[in-house]
Amino acid sequence: MPTALADGSEAEDVPFGALQSCVGIRDWLLGEGARLPKADDLLAGLAERLNAIGVPIDRASTAIDTLHSEYSGVGRVWTRGGGSTVRLFPHGEGTAKAYQASPFYAVHETGEWLSLDLSETDEDAYAIIPELKADGYTHYVIAPLIFTNGTKNGITFATRAEGGFRDEDIAILRFVMPALAAVMEMRLLNKQLDTVLRIYVGDEPHRAILSGDIRRGQVRRIRSAILFADMRDYTRLSADRTPEGAVDLLNAFFDCLVPPIEREGGEVLKYLGDGLLAIFREPGDDLGGAAKSALMAAESALAALAEANAVGRFGEGKPAVDAGIALHHGEAAYGNVGSGTRLDFTVIGRDVNLASRLARLNRTLQEPLLMSKPFVDFLWGDPEPLGVHALDGFEEPMAVFRPMRHPVTVKRAASA
Repeated sequence: MPTALADGSEAEDVPFGALQSCVGIRDWLLGEGARLPKADDLLAGLAERLNAIGVPIDRASTAIDTLHSEYSGVGRVWTRGGGSTVRLFPHGEGTAKAYQASPFYAVHETGEWLSLDLSETDEDAYAIIPELKADGYTHYVIAPLIFTNGTKNGITFATRAEGGFRDEDIAILRFVMPALAAVMEMRLLNKQLDTVLRIYVGDEPHRAILSGDIRRGQVRRIRSAILFADMRDYTRLSADRTPEGAVDLLNAFFDCLVPPIEREGGEVLKYLGDGLLAIFREPGDDLGGAAKSALMAAESALAALAEANAVGRFGEGKPAVDAGIALHHGEAAYGNVGSGTRLDFTVIGRDVNLASRLARLNRTLQEPLLMSKPFVDFLWGDPEPLGVHALDGFEEPMAVFRPMRHPVTVKRAASA
C-alpha cells in the first residue's frame, strides 16, 4: 500500500501533548517543504524540526529510485553538525548487489519498519552496521516509502541517544511519514519529468515544453552557429555488428562528439541516426563568440575521434571511424509538428537544411570539417577556400571553406 495513504491510525500512539507540534511538521512538509528548491533541504528541515520537538535525530538518509540514463537511484544523508551529502547509484550489477545486502531490501520485502538496537545487532547483519557503531549511533530505524506508482524507496533515522529512540519517538516518525511520502513523490515526479524531457529533447526544447509550448505550429527562432555531424560509412561499419554492437558503435561515436560540444556551451538538439545537430547560441550582441565555440568544439571532437581510433575504442581489428562535420551560421527554429495528440518538437528552417546539405560535401571534398561563407564571416583570418559549390535544394551556390592551420580568433561586432 502506498505510504502516503493515511487513515488516521498513525496519530493514535502520538503523545497528546506532542500532537499539535506533529501537525505543525506535517503542515510544513505539505506547504513550505514541498516548494523547497533542493531535496537536501527537505531532509535537513525535517530532521531539524523533529529535533526541535524532542525526537533525537542525529542522522537521516533516503534512498530514492529515479529515471536517469546514467544512474538508477539517489541517496542523501544528513547528519547533525555535518550537513547533507548526495550519492548517485549507477546502473549495473554492483548497485543491485549492494541493494540486496542493505536494510532497504529487507523492509521492501516485508513492507514493515525495521528497528535495530545497535548494541544487540551483529556487525555483519548489514554492510552499514559497523560504520554506524563506529560513529557512536545506538539505534537505527528503517522505513519503506512506497509511492503510488509502486516504486520502492526508503528512509532511515539514527540516534546517539543513550537507550535509543523511545516508543513515542517512533510514533511521531510514523505520524509524519505519510505526509513526507506524498511530498517526496510529488517532488520526484516533477524532477523525473524535467530530467526525462531534457534527456530526450535537449535543454531548450524541454524548457519550452514545460512552459506550455505544446500547441502544434508554435515556433521559436534562435540566432546561432549550427553544427551538423554524421558518421561516414555507417552502413558499412555496422553491417557485421549485432544490433547491440551497432548501438555500442553509435554511443562510442557520440562520446567523442558530445562532450566537446557541451564543454564549449553548445546544445545537442537532435540525434539523427548516425549523426547529430547542435547549436551554439550567440551570447547577446557579442557576434562571433558562437562561431569560435562551434569551431573549437568541432576540432576537439575530431581530435577525440582520432584518439578513440588509435586506442581501439570502436573494436579491436575494426575499421577506423570517421566523421564529417559542417558549420554554418544562421537561424535555427524549434517547431511543434505532427498530427492529433502525437507531436514532435523538432528543429527546422532554411539554415538547418543548409547545414545538413553542406555536410554531404564532406565526402565529396574528402574533408572532415567544412564551413560555410556565413560562418567564416564571423572569424578573423583567412580560412582556406575550397571553391563555390551547389547545395541540393538551394538555387545559389555556396562558398565553402576549411579551417586554416593556425588558431582562429573572433571578429567582434562593430559598435553602433
